[in-house]
Amino acid sequence: MNNWKRNLWLLWFTQIISLMSFGFGLPFMPFYIEDLQPMKPDTLKLYTTILAAAPAITMGIMAPIWGYLADRYGRKLMIMRAMFFAIFIIGGMGFVTNVNQLVFLRLMQGLFTGTVTAAVAFVAANTPKEEIPYGLGVISSSTFIGYSLGPILGGNFADALGYRASFVAGGVLMLIGAIVVMLFIKEDKTTLINITAGPSEGLIKKYKKILISSILALMAMLFLLRIARTIFAAYLPLLVKDYYMESDNIASITGYISAGIGFATASAGIIISKWAKGKDRMKISIGLFIMAFLLSVLFTQYRSVHEYISEMIPWFTKPLWTFAILYGLFFFMVGGIEPLITATAALEVNAEDRGALFGFQGLVGSLAWFVAPMVAGPLVLKYDIEFVLNIIPIVIVLNIVVATYVHRKAKGV
Repeated sequence: MNNWKRNLWLLWFTQIISLMSFGFGLPFMPFYIEDLQPMKPDTLKLYTTILAAAPAITMGIMAPIWGYLADRYGRKLMIMRAMFFAIFIIGGMGFVTNVNQLVFLRLMQGLFTGTVTAAVAFVAANTPKEEIPYGLGVISSSTFIGYSLGPILGGNFADALGYRASFVAGGVLMLIGAIVVMLFIKEDKTTLINITAGPSEGLIKKYKKILISSILALMAMLFLLRIARTIFAAYLPLLVKDYYMESDNIASITGYISAGIGFATASAGIIISKWAKGKDRMKISIGLFIMAFLLSVLFTQYRSVHEYISEMIPWFTKPLWTFAILYGLFFFMVGGIEPLITATAALEVNAEDRGALFGFQGLVGSLAWFVAPMVAGPLVLKYDIEFVLNIIPIVIVLNIVVATYVHRKAKGV
């Protein structure tokens, strides 16, 4: 097997483990908060919003710096940095005694972790140019497979042993992944900046060079896409709770729904990236956005859709499952878009600049991660959690406009 393929599939495996470890506890944060400090529903929603936004602030600050250092000192080193810090941060969440300590650890998570950005930068710099879209699709799938398996295992683990044990188990999983990276991933050092050859570019000069108009337009697409994907994520457990108030298995039910969403996104990352090889990536993205928009309109009206379905399938009793299916199909569409955007951006810059590029992408993703709960939070407090769903089709329409602009500019129209 070629070295780049060996690295790709080893990294795919370790990123599944990495994201599983996060998924062992984080999707159930609202339930964990209630265990730590019983509180009123509005206070619970507020803390859910704060904990969703906290790591985005610090990750946004650090992502460009880590990306710059990756190009100078090694992308493997950045993966190891992110994973080893995550071991202590995730595990530490199992030992907190109040919500404020949890907020602190979430801030630390943003400062020192970021395994996804580090892994994407490694693949983009250590994969042959013609295979970059495929490689990024594969590594994107690992993210969502990990996010899928984590909630399933973590939900059942939490129901059986409690939320604290889930966080500790997540830390142990991360340790396994970190050891595999340390021992078996081999980096191509020729893709790094030669820091002994003379004065190197500073941080600001480096980003001025790579942030050309086409990259900025692609990052605008990514920003909007991340908002659409994350704006409702923190409130999904609360929606499940509304339907299964008396159940002892709320965490595992939430885990299964999150898993379905994750597997839909993961399969799209591989299937669509492979199918799009040699094709017009922006044209495909626009088509996927249009289908995502139609699905987003349907899941905002999922109760009405459910009434129609239940007439044909009487045993299909829970509107929540209609929502989960529509939401999962939506994630299949948007899950195929992100690797197309990141591959297009990676091919715009030289290999030695891709760590910085994906560091900036990490900043953009973190900004979206921060903006999403800041938009959703006031709406949840004023209306209800389901009202937030109405923001998603609006964001998708904006992304169709930006994607059309990128496509027309690439064609010289």
